[in-house]
Amino acid sequence: MAVTGGRERAPFAADPARSRGRLHAEDKSTRRNDFRRDCDRIIHSSAFRRLKHKTQVFVSHEGDHYRTRLTHTFEVAQIARALARALGLDEDLAEALALAHDLGHPPFGHAGERALDQCMGAHGGFDHNAQTLRVVTQLERRYAEFDGLNLTWETLEGIAKHNGPLSDRAGRPLGSYRERGVPHAFTAYSKLQDLELWSFAGAEAQISAIADDIAYDAHDLDDALRAGMFPVDELAGLPLLGAVLEQVRARYGEIERPRLVNELTRRLIARMIDDVIVETDRRVSALRPSSIADIRGAGKPMVGFSAAIVEADRAIKDFLTRRMYRSDRVLEIMGAAQRVLHELFEHYRGRIEDLPPEWNKGLAAEDANARARRIADFIAGMTDNFALDAHKRFFDSTPELR
Repeated sequence: MAVTGGRERAPFAADPARSRGRLHAEDKSTRRNDFRRDCDRIIHSSAFRRLKHKTQVFVSHEGDHYRTRLTHTFEVAQIARALARALGLDEDLAEALALAHDLGHPPFGHAGERALDQCMGAHGGFDHNAQTLRVVTQLERRYAEFDGLNLTWETLEGIAKHNGPLSDRAGRPLGSYRERGVPHAFTAYSKLQDLELWSFAGAEAQISAIADDIAYDAHDLDDALRAGMFPVDELAGLPLLGAVLEQVRARYGEIERPRLVNELTRRLIARMIDDVIVETDRRVSALRPSSIADIRGAGKPMVGFSAAIVEADRAIKDFLTRRMYRSDRVLEIMGAAQRVLHELFEHYRGRIEDLPPEWNKGLAAEDANARARRIADFIAGMTDNFALDAHKRFFDSTPELR
C-alpha cells in the first residue's frame, strides 16, 4: 500500500474545532485552526531556531552536510504529515508534535542529555521530553499575557505521552520512569491542566513518535555512510536493509556511491511508512475505534510497525549503536562535549552571578533544587557553539570537538 494521497477523515482523528483548549483563553483565529496555530507558534519560537545549531550525531565542526536537530525535525515532520494524510488523521496536529518533539534537547545530542542528567542527579534528573514541556509552557517568553506558547491541550498531551502512558491510574510510574519516577515537569503541569498521564495519547502523537523512529533509522544511516563509518556492504546482512540494497543493485547495478546511499535511504523510508499504514489499518480493523477516547483507552498503541519491521528497526538501531553511536570517533567527541557541560554546570552553580541577569534574578534566594533546575534550563537552551564559547570564557582548556 503506497502513500498516494489522503483518505476520508478517520472518526478517531483529532478535531481542532473540538479541542480541549488552551490553559490561557484566547480569541479564535478567523483563518487558522488551533492546531495550525500551534505549528506556527512552535516554528516562530526561539527554541526552534536554536535547533539549527544543535547536534544530531555529528557536531557542526565536522561538516555542513550532516544533520542537525533542525533538519532532523523537518524530516520527522514530513514523515508525520505523510502518515497522517494516508491514515485520515489531522495533519496539523501531527506536524505540531513532530516540530516540537526535540525542543528540549540540550547541546551535543544524547551526550548532552546524559551530562545534564548526571549533573541533575540529586535534583530530579534531566529528561528531554520533560524539558520540551518546560520550554513550551514556561521558558519561552514571547507573549505579553503568559509564559510559554500556550499550546492546545492535545499538543501538550502529545508532547508528554507520544511514547505511551507515563503512569498507571494510581500514579505509579511506567516504562523508563519506573525506577526514577515521572519527571516533575509532567506532574506539575498536570495539576494546572490534567494531561491524563495514565492513558495513551491520540493517534497523531503516536504518528509523530514512529515518524521519529523512521527518520532516525534512515537519516542517521545516511549520515554514517556519508562519514565513511562503514561500507555499504555491511548492511547486506541486516533485515529489510539487505533486501532494499539487493533491490537497488538489481535495478541499477554498480551506481556511484552517493546515488546508491540515497536510493537505499529513500526506499527504506518508503518501506517503513507503507508498513506503518498497513499495520495501523490492521489494528484499527480489529479495534474499530469510533472516537479519540477509544484510541486513548485501547491499552496499547494504535499506530505501529508490523512484527517483521519491529525486528528490522531493532536490528538497524543495534547496528548503528555499534558502528556509529559508540564508535571511537563519536565517543571521543561526545565525551569531550559531556565534560564541557559538566564543567559549565559546576561553574554556574558556584558563581550564579555569571548567569545572564534575566537568568540569575532572584536565584540566590531559591533552594538548591530550584537553582540547579534554572542552571539546567539555561544550559539546555544553549546551542553547541554557544556552550563552547561560554566554556572558553571560564576555562583555559576548551576542546575543539573535531
